[in-house]
Amino acid sequence: MTAPTTLKAPESDYDPYTDAALLNPWPGYRDLRDAGPAVWLPKYEMFALTRHASVGDALRDWSTFASAYGVMMNDPMNQVLRGNTLCSDGADHDVLRRVVIKPLRPQAITELTEEISREADELVERVVKQGSFDAATDLAHHLPLTIVSKLVGLPEEGRERLLEWASALFNCIGPLNERAISAFPVVQEMVDYATTQAVRGKLKPGSWGEALHDAADRGEVPLEAVPVMMVDYMGPSLDTTIFAITSAVWLFAQHPDQWDLVRENPKLIPSAVNEVLRMEAPIQDFSRYTVKEFDMDGVTIPPDSRAIVFYGAANRDERQYPDPDRFDVRRSPTNHLAFGTGPHVCLGLYLARLEMTSLFTALARRVRRFDLGDTERALHNILRGFTKLQVAVS
Repeated sequence: MTAPTTLKAPESDYDPYTDAALLNPWPGYRDLRDAGPAVWLPKYEMFALTRHASVGDALRDWSTFASAYGVMMNDPMNQVLRGNTLCSDGADHDVLRRVVIKPLRPQAITELTEEISREADELVERVVKQGSFDAATDLAHHLPLTIVSKLVGLPEEGRERLLEWASALFNCIGPLNERAISAFPVVQEMVDYATTQAVRGKLKPGSWGEALHDAADRGEVPLEAVPVMMVDYMGPSLDTTIFAITSAVWLFAQHPDQWDLVRENPKLIPSAVNEVLRMEAPIQDFSRYTVKEFDMDGVTIPPDSRAIVFYGAANRDERQYPDPDRFDVRRSPTNHLAFGTGPHVCLGLYLARLEMTSLFTALARRVRRFDLGDTERALHNILRGFTKLQVAVS
């Protein structure tokens, strides 16, 4: 669309997708929040929503800020995932989500507590004995990869590509820049795998993946929707949790006083997990398509516009959180937007919380201090976290 020149919308030349902005988005987010509840980005011809209230309003109002037209910032990717749980609304979305979320409901996840806690404990004991390790790989990869691939029931062949596929999937959510374009062939691999390998006869009996095919056989969902629904399991539950774990280690290394509080009172761990997610949301942004005009606190967003909803910016909004750049494990920000909110709130939030809580419960029993070594942040359109995070523990 063309710039809404007849509307009184603030504009900004800020580009949130440069390398510098991705590595340190906070000053730019603050400027966008200060500019208004919705800010026009001429470079991308999209509105930026960065305030907590703006992002929350958009995510809850699917009848205006639709997902059915795709939640990506480029048309090719919106076509690839058209019709999956992420890119649907209303009754269509409810049907798909009801099937996909069944094994991810709180009661079902509670049944995994003992297994995940045991896995976490064994993992932490192993890496802590080493004295130093890469938290981004040695620590953060194990639970999401082990648990997800096992529960989804994926065949062994090709499964080693899961992390590359998941990262590429999220890169393609962003605008059509070099990062997104180079990721398209990798995402096609993922879709091909979901179509040809993650199928009945190759999936583990009784697994989440097979349950999707069972639902199609019962007529609950269209058979042609199963591959893109499989992507709901294969992609979003990996890098997001991995990056959240690495960000937590990094924050505790930077703020040993906060780690002391957790060690002294492990009941603070759920609050600490929420504060980590608020401070360093693994998913920084998605987009929505406005199907009708909307007044965003005095700024008119016209129909047929695309708005970027910045979770990461909303979670640092001074209007919502006092001293938002301060890491405080006692804050307990249960209304953070790292998992989104509304009808498209993250499917795997209970699993992610259980994995993080189990890991940091085990770490609190064994680690007094995290000392940082070499670190390397991911340069990614959508995800925020570390690809390398060397730590020594004592």
